[in-house]
Amino acid sequence: MERKLFKNGIVLTMDKSIGDFKKADVLIEGSKIVEVKPNIEATDCEIVDASEMIVMPGLVDTHRHTWESVIRNVGADWSLQKYLSSIYYGNIGSKRTPQDDYIANLLGALEALDSGVTTFLDWSMIISRDNTGEMIRGLQESGARSVFAHGCPGDGDYWNRESTLHNSDDARYIKEKYFSSKDQLLTMGLAIRGPEFCSWETSVDEIKLARELDAICSMHLGFGTWGSSDRSIEKLYNADLLGGDLNFTHANAVSPEEIKMLVEKGGTVSVTPEIEMMMGHGYPATGLCVENGLRPSIGVDVVTSTGGDMFAQMKFTLQAERSRVNETILAEGNMPGPPLHITARDILEYATVDGAKALKLSDKVGTLTPGKEADIIMIRTTDLNIFPVNDPVGAVVQCAHTGNVDSVFVAGKAVKRAGKMVNVDLNRVRKLAIDARDSIFNKYGNPDGAWLV
Repeated sequence: MERKLFKNGIVLTMDKSIGDFKKADVLIEGSKIVEVKPNIEATDCEIVDASEMIVMPGLVDTHRHTWESVIRNVGADWSLQKYLSSIYYGNIGSKRTPQDDYIANLLGALEALDSGVTTFLDWSMIISRDNTGEMIRGLQESGARSVFAHGCPGDGDYWNRESTLHNSDDARYIKEKYFSSKDQLLTMGLAIRGPEFCSWETSVDEIKLARELDAICSMHLGFGTWGSSDRSIEKLYNADLLGGDLNFTHANAVSPEEIKMLVEKGGTVSVTPEIEMMMGHGYPATGLCVENGLRPSIGVDVVTSTGGDMFAQMKFTLQAERSRVNETILAEGNMPGPPLHITARDILEYATVDGAKALKLSDKVGTLTPGKEADIIMIRTTDLNIFPVNDPVGAVVQCAHTGNVDSVFVAGKAVKRAGKMVNVDLNRVRKLAIDARDSIFNKYGNPDGAWLV
């Protein structure tokens, strides 16, 4: 069995029972972590020099629309309403061929890996079984660990409050064909519309379908002008439907009482702070969650409008929440802190440990714990924006960016080394991505922002 020994790194295990190390080693065998401690003596290993690196778990993104990589940054000035009307309801999102979806998911997954995101939930918008198969192929080819959340078409027949349409037969087909085992990098989720985007009865059926398929169930919920009035989490609570397998994205406008219901019955929240503040979902629910006993996870969300890295999202999560509390203190005539009420370590946990929990993958990833999968990233400490490192957690959350990610391993296999992606023909990927972009926009017409097409 292939063994690797990461030597002399600053090791952030994110496992409170093990702690962090100023200098330590990580031994892996095959896909698993075997040992984490200083001065490991081992033979027959590939030695990975980590002496000028921060060694830590791969980042976990709990909400990403991966296919949008081929139309990235067209929505830099889009509101939520503009985004929905452009992507959904028979518009841009409906113009994709299976080939477009293959390269879109491959490109999006490679972007995630390049930036140190080793695990993400791909919240998909389905067109056909052929498209679905190609989306899955793109994820598989990338080498990423992903939850493929199978969704439904993005047209108005599906996305309205009276809709009773569903595609449960397709979901069952996909489960049987691609996800017969959970012991693989790609696992299945269900991307349902939720009670704010289809009929209540249909939402209930889709939640039950997710449980039949043993799939994490994710939905957009509790944001915009309708988020507070619907009290959807309370309705799910009263119907005895809440559970740890339900993931609610955004939740900006839900009540504190509803967050406490999630704590009692189970359920997780994914905050996507940059997109929420930009597009008009509402203020990120980080503080709402934490103040009521729930630790959120973090997602990138729509790469039409922001970059696909988690370093930016960690900063947005931290500073948006600090600003919210600081403004309240200032309004009372006082100066904030010390200490500030939320820490960089909290944020790093949301992006690793808590993300893994939200995706029901904490037995596999999220910490550098012996027995878990070896999803490991290495961040250079010699780069000018990080050096000298005096607080490695602060360096990762506040200073690091994608360019500092030196190496990435998923299940012990290198996908990036010395700052370069490995075993990937990037020229081919770029060409196919341009072809897909052109194919989509030629059918739709250039949206606002696509001025180079």
